[in-house]
This record gives sequence, C-alpha cells and structure tokens, in this order.
Amino acid sequence: MINWQIITLGKVGSTNDEIKKYCTEKGKYVVLRAIKQTSGRGRRGRSWCSMEGNLFFSLALEMPLSKLGMLVVIASLSLHQVIKNLNSQAEVKLKWPNDVLLDGAKVSGMLLEKGQLDYIIVGIGVNIAKHPDNAEMLYPTTSLQEAGIHITAEEFMAQYLQKFEQNMELLQAGKDDILRNQWLKCAKGVGEKIAVRQEEGEQSGIFRGIDENAHLLLEKENEICHIRVGDVFYIEKEI
Repeated sequence: MINWQIITLGKVGSTNDEIKKYCTEKGKYVVLRAIKQTSGRGRRGRSWCSMEGNLFFSLALEMPLSKLGMLVVIASLSLHQVIKNLNSQAEVKLKWPNDVLLDGAKVSGMLLEKGQLDYIIVGIGVNIAKHPDNAEMLYPTTSLQEAGIHITAEEFMAQYLQKFEQNMELLQAGKDDILRNQWLKCAKGVGEKIAVRQEEGEQSGIFRGIDENAHLLLEKENEICHIRVGDVFYIEKEI
C-alpha cells in the first residue's frame, strides 16, 4: 500500500504550486487538497474554474520522466473507474490526453508538472457539485451532481486514491500494455475521424490509439503521426 501524506488546506492559489513545498526530500507520496482554490491552472496556460463544492487536489510522487505518459494513463483511467463505479449506466469516456467526459461533457481534467528532485505533480479537478457555464470554453462541461451522481469531494478523493494505487501497482509490475489497453477501451473516438488543434495549426485524421509514451496516434494519408500535445475535437459522422 502507498503511505500517502494527506494534507487538506482551506484556501490556496493553486494546489500544484502548494504541494511543491512538501516535496523537498525523497521517498514521499503526497496528496494536497484545498477547500478553495483561487488560481487553478489547466493545460496550455488556461485557467481552471474552481467552484465551491468541487474537488481540487494534487498528487506528488517520484517517477522517471520516461514514465510520464503512463502516469497520465493511470491518473485519468483511475478517474474513469471511480465515476463508472458510482454509476455503471453513465456514459463515461476518456478524452485524450487527460480529460474525462460524462454524457459527452467535460467533468474532470488534470495538469501534470515537474516538481523538485524527481517528483511529478498531478493536479486534478473534478466537477462534483457545480460546473462552469462559459460560452468561451473549448468544450461543454457538466458535474457529477447534474448527472445524478451524489458524492462529496472527500469521498470521491478517497475512492480515487484507492483506484490510483491499484493502477500504480500494475505500472510498477511492468504491466504498461494492460493499462494502455484499459485506457483505450474507455477512450472516445478510437478508430474515428478527429481533429487535433495545436499552436501551429489543426490537422485531422483517424484516431488510432496511443503509443508507449501516451502520445496520440493519428493516421493521415496512410501514415501514422505521433502527437505529443494538442486539443482533440470529434468530427460528427455524416448521415
């Protein structure tokens, strides 16, 4: 079992920033949760709207950068598993690289950053009770409560840590292929046409899965492109 050092604070700017203060010596597994977060961050410099009653927490653990992609896999897969366990009938899908969709709308996201020493920081936000409603957001959003799933932030985090620990055991045992296959079974759009928006432009093709580094595999003109960073958009099928 992982011996987590669990810290709960009333109010912080960013849980990712705050947790770094507790990672000054080797060999620790740290979880830091905030009741209020005023400066939450999302991917690619975006802000994360931290609404009252939702869950904002960060994990810190030592891991070689070569395993960063697999950490993304198990961190997002664990979110999927918890939500699916809470409602087996819910439509829960993983959206590359690290978002969770519930009934087609974003309910959770995460941000990975490098900490001190060999620590990797995994910041996670879950819309438990509320969700932002902003026309300028890239994707529609939802909350667990809106979908009829009633759980507190504390209860969700406890269940998440259990799932994360189970998946971490598989990773440490070298079961990367099993974890990637589990992730792919939960992923939205595999085998379908998608668009990937990057800073340098947008490209489209068939989503063929992920590689050993969790980079997206995009088939274009019978060639496979490995995409490290981008925002995925699903292309509706023509009827």
